[in-house]
Amino acid sequence: MKIALDAMGGDFSPQAEIEGGVAACREFGVELVLVGDEKRISAELQKYPVSGLPITILHADQVVTMDDAPSMVIRKKRNSSIWRATELVSEGKASAVVSAGNTGACMAAAIFILSPLKGIDRPAIAAIFPTLKDPVIMIDVGANVDCKPKHLFQFAVMGDVYAKRIFGYQKPRVGLLNIGEEETKGNELTKETFKLFKSTPFHFIGNVEGKDIFKGETDVVVCDGFAGNVVLKMSEGLSEAIFQLLKLEINQASWLGKLGYPLLKPAFTRFKKRVDYSEYGGAPLLGVNGVCMICHGRSTPKAFKNAIGRAKNLVDQQVNTYIQQEVESNLIAETPS
Repeated sequence: MKIALDAMGGDFSPQAEIEGGVAACREFGVELVLVGDEKRISAELQKYPVSGLPITILHADQVVTMDDAPSMVIRKKRNSSIWRATELVSEGKASAVVSAGNTGACMAAAIFILSPLKGIDRPAIAAIFPTLKDPVIMIDVGANVDCKPKHLFQFAVMGDVYAKRIFGYQKPRVGLLNIGEEETKGNELTKETFKLFKSTPFHFIGNVEGKDIFKGETDVVVCDGFAGNVVLKMSEGLSEAIFQLLKLEINQASWLGKLGYPLLKPAFTRFKKRVDYSEYGGAPLLGVNGVCMICHGRSTPKAFKNAIGRAKNLVDQQVNTYIQQEVESNLIAETPS
């Protein structure tokens, strides 16, 4: 399987992308196409023992910055690394694209080049959150700010398939993010969506409040991209703050407290691993004709390696095929708006 990796998109490009890509080639047995500045990529590759590894380079002389508008990429940066990497998937020369670049640009390229699946109005980003039990999927976390009930319905179907195929949940519990558990709570969007969800093919368990996301009682949480992105960024900030507070408390502890830290260190290490976004690598943009993984801008080599592994898993499990089947069987395009 061949994966196209945008080598110029992240904050630490191309070093992080290349180190993670090399590790992915070894661990997952994938072929890799590094897309971007050939001179910089070649120089970085020389730092690693890549002899015999199936790694090639596709030159792209433009780079999309974090300040570039998605429309700018479509109009003026079609030789950028993210655009060319996405084209490889469209041309059948790669099975998936992975990028840590400008999220809007990644989405624009995927939607414009790959196009949405039939019956999907708006592709959505599905992120993974750790819980007290099994991981929970939240969809959408930033692709769509303004939504209609039928869009949230489509998100739910895509999240349901993703949970089944990738995480092995037999009957995923799907919840609607809201400000209260009662059916009458929320704004017009959530109230109308609740009515729509009551007669669905998936296992709808009702409204889910923000405080319940991490309890592990829900497998898929559905929301618009505005609310989802707020939850995502808040969660990232909270986990970082917790670690900083723990370090501060340990440094200020008495000698007896510091003496006990080595006994607790394994627990802290396990906790850090559970909340580390790099364990999942990235979030897929579900609902397009191809596999597109969007990574955090500050992704580490470990994050890129795992994102490539997740992309391979999405292809192997034929997630898009199953989403398309669910879309067609449930006539999503005909659901109320």
